[in-house]
Amino acid sequence: MKTNLTMTNESFNFLRGSSDFLNTILNNITSCVLLLDKEMRLRAFNDALNTIFTSKKEEELRYQKCGEAIGCAHQIEEQKECGETTKCKSCELRIAALTSYMNNEIIEKDHIIRPFFDTNHQKVDKHLQFSTRLFLFNHEKYIIMIIEDITNLTESKARNVN
Repeated sequence: MKTNLTMTNESFNFLRGSSDFLNTILNNITSCVLLLDKEMRLRAFNDALNTIFTSKKEEELRYQKCGEAIGCAHQIEEQKECGETTKCKSCELRIAALTSYMNNEIIEKDHIIRPFFDTNHQKVDKHLQFSTRLFLFNHEKYIIMIIEDITNLTESKARNVN
């Protein structure tokens, strides 16, 4: 049985006027979806940010720089703003986001291992897979960054190899 809904399963265009439904979808995705501006400040995010990285309240996160919002250990330990630490120039997340912003280049499924502080203020290494791309909205340029925590998967694979 084909309906209009099943005939449009390749696109979400039929939901164009339903921001509540799209917000519900975004907040149920297990990957962290971040919308960053040219200064790497967090403009919007989904609920997975609190699951993967932090337990800060939404109002504490908005307009923070990316590393500050996700609990980057380098930013916390050096007590410097994201973008100013000794590690920022080689930060793969930052480089990918700025490359997407400046060159309209899509970065897909890159991997990093990086220390973060978790919700219990413990330093932990996380294995992350991330993608970035330029996002235009209302004549403004943004970076959309999607981050998946693949730590458990990576550690499980390593145990099975040994």
